[in-house]
Amino acid sequence: MDMYISTSSGDFILERTICVACSKIKGDAPTGFALIRPPGHHAVPQGPMGFCIFGNVAIAARYSQRVHGLKRVFIIDFDVHHGNGTNDAFYDDPDVFFLSFHQDGSYPGTGKFDEVGSGDGEGTTLNLPLPGGSGDTAIRTVFDEVIVPCAQRFKPDIILVSAGYDGHVLDPLANLQYTTGTYYMLASSIKQLAKDLCGGRCVFFLEGGYNLKSLSYSVADTFRALLGDRSLASEFDNPNILYEEPSTKVKQAIQKIKHIHSL
Repeated sequence: MDMYISTSSGDFILERTICVACSKIKGDAPTGFALIRPPGHHAVPQGPMGFCIFGNVAIAARYSQRVHGLKRVFIIDFDVHHGNGTNDAFYDDPDVFFLSFHQDGSYPGTGKFDEVGSGDGEGTTLNLPLPGGSGDTAIRTVFDEVIVPCAQRFKPDIILVSAGYDGHVLDPLANLQYTTGTYYMLASSIKQLAKDLCGGRCVFFLEGGYNLKSLSYSVADTFRALLGDRSLASEFDNPNILYEEPSTKVKQAIQKIKHIHSL
C-alpha cells in the first residue's frame, strides 16, 4: 500500500506502506502505524477532550485482549502532552502498562510522578514529566533507563504507541526540542524492543503534531525506521537552532521515577 504525506511546502513524500504491517515488506515481524485523525489520548468516557474524540489506543488495547487474546499490553505515549484519557482507562488494570513521558506543566496538567495506578493496577502506570528544553539526549536516556527495564519486567504480548510529534523543536504548542532524528531513534528502538519481547507485535497510532512540515518529515522518518531504511533526518533537522538541554533537571526526573518504580 503506497501512501503520500503532504508537506507544508506543497510537495509530497512517498512511503511504501503503512496499514497493518509496514515492516513485513522486508520479512520482519509485523509492525503497524495507524494514521488516525482526530488523535485520541485525551478522550475520556464523559466525552471529547483536547482535540480527541475516541480513545484510539485504549480501544486498540482492549481489542487486542478480547479479540486476539493478547493479555498484557504495554503502551508508550511520547506525545508532548500527557495522555490522561489512556492513563485513566487502565489506572486499576494490572494487564495494561501505561508509560508516558511528556513536558512538565503542559496540557492537561495531569501525569505527575505519583500517578502510578491504583488497586490491582498499582505500579502499572508510569508518568515521567520532563523539563522544558529536553531533547534527543534526554529521550535516549529515558528509553534506556526507564522504558526498556519497565517493558522487560512487564513482559508484554504487544506494544502500542501513542506517537505524538508535537515535541518537535519546531512545533508551536510546546517547549521541547526533539528532532526528526529523535523520532527515528524512538521508532527503531521501540521496534527492536517489540522484536525482543513480544514477537515484534507493535502498532503506532498518530497523536499530536501541529507544525505540518516537522510532522510530515518526522512521521516519514518513523516509517523509514519501521521499514529498516536509513534516516533522512539530516536533510531536515537544523542543529544550529538547538540549545543546551537541562541535563541536571532531566537526570533528577529520571532518578526520581526510577526510585518510585524500583528500576
